[in-house]
Amino acid sequence: MTMPGERDEAELLEEMIRVDHAGEYGARRIYEGQLAILKGTKSEPIIQEMKDQELVHLEAFDTLVKERRVRPTALMPLWHVGGYALGAVTAMMGEKAAMACTVAVESVIDEHYAEQENELEKKAIEPELKAMISKFREEEQEHHDLGLEHGAEETLGYPVLRTVVEGITKGAIALSKKI
Repeated sequence: MTMPGERDEAELLEEMIRVDHAGEYGARRIYEGQLAILKGTKSEPIIQEMKDQELVHLEAFDTLVKERRVRPTALMPLWHVGGYALGAVTAMMGEKAAMACTVAVESVIDEHYAEQENELEKKAIEPELKAMISKFREEEQEHHDLGLEHGAEETLGYPVLRTVVEGITKGAIALSKKI
């Protein structure tokens, strides 16, 4: 039984799939923007590897969107341009700034996926979706750690850049859940 103010299971799952699909699409675009600027640098193979993992995540959520007939976010055109711009701008600031962007985004995604895992666990539903989210969360954490290993915190103005990118990411999540 759904209590007043609670979403029913179908609404919850639709929201999860919509926002995760949007997020993985946005991540792909961030890495595409970074690669456009950092082509031929020592960061290119690392960013390409992260992008390749994001493509696997995106394909999985594309499949769920189609199979479960979930309406994708209407903001996809904004995430298309905004994700690419965020990646390109941080890459223009330097390789370490691109890594700082990754750290900021992935720290928010880790929290987001953890919340989804907990909600699915609490409701004892969708064990396959929970397992997929758990796997993707581990891979996103690897991206976060790679960013730290490659100098993210050495970026000039790192605390400010991280706060701004985290805010953008949290805003994108909030909007993509509903719109």
